[in-house]
Amino acid sequence: MLRSAWDEERQDWFLSVVDVCAVLTDSDYQTARKYWKNLKSRMLKEGADFQLVTDCYQLKMKAYDGKMRDTDVANAEQILRLIQSIPSPKAEPLKMSIYRDSLVALKHCCC
Repeated sequence: MLRSAWDEERQDWFLSVVDVCAVLTDSDYQTARKYWKNLKSRMLKEGADFQLVTDCYQLKMKAYDGKMRDTDVANAEQILRLIQSIPSPKAEPLKMSIYRDSLVALKHCCC
């Protein structure tokens, strides 16, 4: 499950970064959380896609324990950069899904 939220202030949809990591690595929530923590740390050390890590911010989302918790989130552009950083056969279908969702949102907004 990919948790998402609309941020009224930024007028954009955001996805949970940990959920995207879980889908791409085919892992449970705790493993994906550790994966994101390690990936974020490695990116900061290497200077690779520093903007992805620094532009991520947190929104309150319902956690798996049912409580509302601050969660690292990213918009579609940032998620696409994240997908490129994680080697996974699931990357292409996820990119296409984000692309389709963006088209739907664009049609609602402009038509």
